Amino acid sequence: MIKTIIFDFGNVFINLDIEGAIQHTFNAFKMDALSEEMVAFNSFYEQGLISTEEFIEFYTENFPDIPEEELKTIWNVMLKDFPEHRLDFLKQLKATSKYKLILLSNTNELHIDWVKQHIAFYDEFKNCFDEFYLSHEINLRKPNRDIFDFVLKENNLVANECLFIDDNKDNCKTAAQLGIETWHIYPETEDVSNLFKIKSGLF
Repeated sequence: MIKTIIFDFGNVFINLDIEGAIQHTFNAFKMDALSEEMVAFNSFYEQGLISTEEFIEFYTENFPDIPEEELKTIWNVMLKDFPEHRLDFLKQLKATSKYKLILLSNTNELHIDWVKQHIAFYDEFKNCFDEFYLSHEINLRKPNRDIFDFVLKENNLVANECLFIDDNKDNCKTAAQLGIETWHIYPETEDVSNLFKIKSGLF
């Protein structure tokens, strides 16, 4: 029986344009792939291992012709809208008190700052969860096993009593290896608000 539902944030609640953002970045930086160093710095930032100031400084040094504010815009361009019906679904789910609700998101300070500024009901959304884990705040990131071990241990959860919902296949694979039920959601065709129709066999 599912007692805990663990949700990703991007492409589960807030829409993302990952492919468009990658192409936008390549065009802005006049390159066709990120360097290993850039990938590493992005990962460090997502884990909160470097500050926003250090992150921006790294990109400013590598792309001195691009103003700091434009660098922030490039970084945030993947963030799109948050359909309010998903918040309504979450609020209804919380009101039932049937499940422990946890958010587990790979994100970073710049993205969350953007969300706070552009999504009027962010605080209301956050308050729907019993626990709200952001990678840069807990210094762990998916798909590494340690982030799932952390969530299970911190909340005294039994893996097979948890459902994990994420749009990333690798993240779901790690969770499944630990015995957690998963829903690898396809944002193009599926919506989290249809959870109890799509995963009816689990409830």
